[in-house]
Amino acid sequence: MKYLIYIIGFISLGTFAQTKYLTKTGTVSFEASVPSFEEVKATNNSVTAILNSENGEFAALVLVKGFRFKNALMEEHFNENYAESDTYPKATFKGKIKDFEVSKLSSKGIVFNIDGNLVFHGKTHKLENIETLISMENGLIKITGNFKTKASYFDIKIPKIVRNKVAEDIEVQLNFDLKKK
Repeated sequence: MKYLIYIIGFISLGTFAQTKYLTKTGTVSFEASVPSFEEVKATNNSVTAILNSENGEFAALVLVKGFRFKNALMEEHFNENYAESDTYPKATFKGKIKDFEVSKLSSKGIVFNIDGNLVFHGKTHKLENIETLISMENGLIKITGNFKTKASYFDIKIPKIVRNKVAEDIEVQLNFDLKKK
């Protein structure tokens, strides 16, 4: 009987144990610059992300006020007029890495696609086939990638006076080094 309890306990642990990788220092950058005008670019270096290595589920949380611009006035306008970060303080992404298997990873990296939902400014936009390079080195899972989106997907209005100074397509870059939790 005692051995049966140990076996059931071991099987239960194996069934429910999920290997998760986490970071609180991920980087998300975006750029919406137009040639001949001032650079519209910001970076956030304190993004939280988690990966379930058993099934490829991935999630990230960005505090919108964490984006830093070269120009303080541009940062203020971004937070107050466009992102409305007091009303919408977080952006999130929840998705799944297609065909993810941690055993495939090496230091050279493999391209995987991620599908999921990006929530920003209170609106949800589905993203599909985001190409990411995923590698494993020294126990860290490294995820890098980029995708394009538009302010209009999130109901962000660009005033006519600056519309020609901000690109319609916004290039988003991500970089995460996740440690086993």
